[in-house]
Amino acid sequence: MTEYFLAIDLRTFCFLTISYRNRYSTFDIGRSTIGQINSLLASGAIPKGHTVHIANIPHITASQVTPPPPWAQTQRRLFSVMEEAARLTAEKYCDRGGVPYFADDVDDLYERFYNWGLFYSMGASEEILALALRAYNAITRSNDDRTHNPLFPWLFPQIHNEYYSLTVPPGMSPSWIPGQRIITDWHHMGEGNQLFYNLGLGDPTIAENVQRAQRFAAMMIGADPEAPNYDANLNQFRSVYTDARGPIFEVNVEQVKGFLHGGSPTQPNWSPKPMPSRIGLYPAIKELEIDWYKNPQRAREVVDIFNKVVMRGDTPANLAATGLVTNAYLYTGDDTYKQWVLRYTEGWIDRMRNNGGIMPDNIGPSGKIGEYRDGVWWGGWYGWDCYKGMNIGLTSITIAAQCAHLLSGDAGYLEILRTQMEHIVGRTQKKDSGQVLYSWRRNNEEWFDYKEMPPKWLPHLYHASMATADYQLVDTVRHGDVERDWGETEKINAKTGGDFAFFHYHDGKFSSWPNAIMKSELDLALTALEHVKQEPRTRTQMLEQNTGIPNPVMTEGLTQMMLGAPGTVYNGGLLRATVRYYDADLKRPGLPQDVAAFVDKLGPETVGVQLVNLSQSQSRRVIVQSGAFAEHQFTEIEYVDDSIERTVPADSKYIEVTLPPSTTIGMECGLKRFVNRPSYAFPWHGDSA
Repeated sequence: MTEYFLAIDLRTFCFLTISYRNRYSTFDIGRSTIGQINSLLASGAIPKGHTVHIANIPHITASQVTPPPPWAQTQRRLFSVMEEAARLTAEKYCDRGGVPYFADDVDDLYERFYNWGLFYSMGASEEILALALRAYNAITRSNDDRTHNPLFPWLFPQIHNEYYSLTVPPGMSPSWIPGQRIITDWHHMGEGNQLFYNLGLGDPTIAENVQRAQRFAAMMIGADPEAPNYDANLNQFRSVYTDARGPIFEVNVEQVKGFLHGGSPTQPNWSPKPMPSRIGLYPAIKELEIDWYKNPQRAREVVDIFNKVVMRGDTPANLAATGLVTNAYLYTGDDTYKQWVLRYTEGWIDRMRNNGGIMPDNIGPSGKIGEYRDGVWWGGWYGWDCYKGMNIGLTSITIAAQCAHLLSGDAGYLEILRTQMEHIVGRTQKKDSGQVLYSWRRNNEEWFDYKEMPPKWLPHLYHASMATADYQLVDTVRHGDVERDWGETEKINAKTGGDFAFFHYHDGKFSSWPNAIMKSELDLALTALEHVKQEPRTRTQMLEQNTGIPNPVMTEGLTQMMLGAPGTVYNGGLLRATVRYYDADLKRPGLPQDVAAFVDKLGPETVGVQLVNLSQSQSRRVIVQSGAFAEHQFTEIEYVDDSIERTVPADSKYIEVTLPPSTTIGMECGLKRFVNRPSYAFPWHGDSA
């Protein structure tokens, strides 16, 4: 077999170099993509039967022929069902250009396709990536203030320079001031960004997306003069609201009503909820009358206080910006992005330490904690007094901890999350049943509003560190959950997290989890597929009713099962994975056709991987990558070959496994974690990305 060596310069995305029997030819193919390269292969520009050489990669061939286990069969069916449902969803709920039949904030439009790029990168069909790209481009361009198309009257400009900047035009919503910029915070921007981040997993060589990643990051790090969001001298954002046009310092009465009392005040039959909803004004206003906005003088006074106390300064909810900047680093390797993520995260770690180890939720324009709140460290945007009880802030803290750890390899950055969880786990109440509850809310007198621990932050912390102290935090919560079943898989949810059962399995207490999680996901997928099939409405009816469009793609369970990691933090996190997979024959990310995967063991220095080839006639070749972005390194591989236990030394980011028909292999791989520079680059891209 002739061997070819493919190399792509991912910094310029301009060259494909082919080495053939020591003779070199260079083709300038412009801004190349993996799809274009594959087209060259298919057209015969590179002869068939080629292979791709990856230096120092160990090769293993499976030899055990067995019937496929139930989890593997269910996993492959899950792929097929969700592929069909995704195709039907794009066909029924969008026009042919990809514009959804749905009017909403633009982040909610992106959310309908948020994980399709991830699904493709796991092994879904090429069409899924094409649909994800089409959706992202269609939503971005149809909502952009420069390219907004009047053929879509249900949409209005919410994008500037292809990033968030929602401005209501005159006549669009009479209750709002025409031309008023609407708040786009990191809770919502992070949700919408997931679609963009996951496109990098699917194809990191799309030049347009590389340029977008750099442009978006520039808006956050102070490199875009049109968007001066970040104060480099103080190492903080200038406002709790940042977008493509820079910080927002003033809002109007209608906006303040919604922030303080919840809901959308412009909607019919709106009624205020008791303050605070997303934000409070204590101690500037200790108690606010429920109908303050009915008196024009009082309304002006409250809005002025709101603009001073809330709108100027920074909040830990903005730590989710580290995901956007890390995304640019994964494309380019530019150290500027890495250093910004580390410095901004360190700034909040310092404030946390200066506040006795608990994260303050507001700082003023000069960087002082509680600057416009008489030194009160709680009460900021989505902060400790919020009805969500710092839910959003903790989510952003988790994102920053993971990004800084990923970029530096330094587990010390996890302190920013661990310290908060130690405070929460140490602050409890018990119900009569013995169920332990935890508080995330603080007012001037006490911690209050005790609830069950959400299943998202602690598993992320422990998966990142694999430290005994973090294991004990999770185990403490498990012992206190006398009313909650950690063996439940039916309620897994990407937004709220579903990782306690995942932890339970890897702690040896839920042996049936592999079959249970795949069956639960398949049941959900079948229900979603049937819903899409039965959709009776026309385009006009969908737009009139404006009930949204479904997302039938579910990747939470697949991430846990295949990649050995908690599901991605929903409000703007990047993929977590102990391993990833590539099809070595088709030169694309994800499992080959007919192959199923299961991470059956996790440890500080080891990962167990099972691979199953369900095809009875075709061999498959799988490249297993260490980490979501090759941030880990394999050290050795133990497996069984013809009933003989073998150990193969490895010093590589990758392992190549050949799976003859109907074979299964189980590997236990030694692992050095967080030792390599992370990148979106695929194995055959080399080290240039």
